[in-house]
Amino acid sequence: MKIRSLLTILALALSLSFTYAQSTLKSGIWRGVTKTAIGVEIPFNFEISTIGRQTQLAVINGTERIKVTDIKYKVDSVFIRMPLFDSEFRLRHVAGNLVGRWTKNLGDKFASMAFMATPNTSWRFKSTQKPTFNITGRWAVPFGKVPKIDQTVGEFKQVGSKLTGTFLSTTGDYRYLEGVVSGNKLYLSCFDGGHDYLFTATINGNKIVNGKFYAGLTSVDDWSGVKNANAKLPDAYSLTELKPGYKKLAFTFKDVNGHKVSLTDNRFKNKVIIVQILGSWCPNCMDETAYLVNYYKKFHPKGVEVIGLAYERTKDFTKSQRTVKQLQNRFNILYPLLITGYTPINGDPAKSLPMMAKVLGFPTTIIIDKKGNVRKIHTGFSGPGTGEHYTDFITEFERLTLHMLDEQG
Repeated sequence: MKIRSLLTILALALSLSFTYAQSTLKSGIWRGVTKTAIGVEIPFNFEISTIGRQTQLAVINGTERIKVTDIKYKVDSVFIRMPLFDSEFRLRHVAGNLVGRWTKNLGDKFASMAFMATPNTSWRFKSTQKPTFNITGRWAVPFGKVPKIDQTVGEFKQVGSKLTGTFLSTTGDYRYLEGVVSGNKLYLSCFDGGHDYLFTATINGNKIVNGKFYAGLTSVDDWSGVKNANAKLPDAYSLTELKPGYKKLAFTFKDVNGHKVSLTDNRFKNKVIIVQILGSWCPNCMDETAYLVNYYKKFHPKGVEVIGLAYERTKDFTKSQRTVKQLQNRFNILYPLLITGYTPINGDPAKSLPMMAKVLGFPTTIIIDKKGNVRKIHTGFSGPGTGEHYTDFITEFERLTLHMLDEQG
């Protein structure tokens, strides 16, 4: 009886060991590819590391690393849940590769794309020809038939065939893009768990032509560029305003714990207040949140309050509560996050804040002085992937904060 029990235990241990060996991911750099509805491949790289039996994954975009720890195994399957944007990979081991789908929750539906990843593959795009041009610098970039207010500026840095950069728009930047120049062709891509982007184009001296921008399963847009060192966006403080006759903002929404919070609460009296209009689905909002978490720690003791108004993709409070709490935990947010009950579709932010003339994009940041008057409204956010634009914003924003703290309430 004892021998049989021992053999059973040994067999079970061997079985579990075999299952673990089959399921765990090989350490090193992988190349992952999502596939659009028309078969275009959007590549990115990620690194797998294993400490003990704990697998960790880091998505690579230029200098950015997005840490992912929610990785589960079941026989030959791997389930990877991204830390933000409510998306996940459901994959199987096939001939040493990972094959399956990347699925993203859009609130009222799910978007799903075919996915495949190959181990020991550090390249994203292969540069098979020596670059004909170096496109380092600033470019005026129109996307399709976009209104002038949504003009875009491309900023690129090319070293040999390696290309990095981003696009700046009035509602934010396209974050960390990475790719190559091969001959007279350029390729750039990124993946952050919520968005996968691919840019392709032909370079013709000081012009970029025949550009295509692929995003997600079905989105395709045209783009082009003209090199222009003086290309710039309109002032981000000039795009959004209150309706005539209004000086103050007013709202009451529930926080993530279901408690009502209003601007008239005692905690906000005689304070400089930053109101952040955001969504847990918005990558630029994540960059702004990462900054505001440290900003709050620095300026809250001096008399600054920050309030986040979350506009999620569902009007179901419980569903929104889950995604906003995920955001709160990811960044260790200490300031209140309120769930508006509205979605960002069809101008709903302006409906929930009727004193706003318009809300052009996410994030939008409203700066309120000690008297409760709205002093400035900033549209969009240029994150750390934009270099000096990010540092310039921080310098200006914190200088304004100090000035307003010095004012009498």
